[in-house]
Amino acid sequence: MKTKLTHVRANVSDLQRAIEWYENILGFENNGVDINEKWQYVDFKCDSGAVFALSVSDKIPSRGRFNFDIDDIDALWKQLKDKVNIIEPLQTMPYGTRKFTISDPDGNELGFVQQNFESKKK
Repeated sequence: MKTKLTHVRANVSDLQRAIEWYENILGFENNGVDINEKWQYVDFKCDSGAVFALSVSDKIPSRGRFNFDIDDIDALWKQLKDKVNIIEPLQTMPYGTRKFTISDPDGNELGFVQQNFESKKK
């Protein structure tokens, strides 16, 4: 079976708090909020790949890791390292990527990865 991932969602306990954290700490830009009697939901603008969304759920946290490819891992690390809960500090992997992992206020893991870091240094 071939698939194409188009959408992922993390569960949060407080949508407004989560939106503020993702926007103010990480710099995400929301694509619209949908709140009604059945759900509380937001998704964020993305350049490509799967849409990343948040929704209030009693299944907190989502227990997944969401990885985001970025262009300048060192700049993002410098910007975030003193403002977030760090799960894995910035490191260069043997296979050439550079990455770090943090958690949001609900414990969802967010990985930030710069692909082909070693080849870009040359």
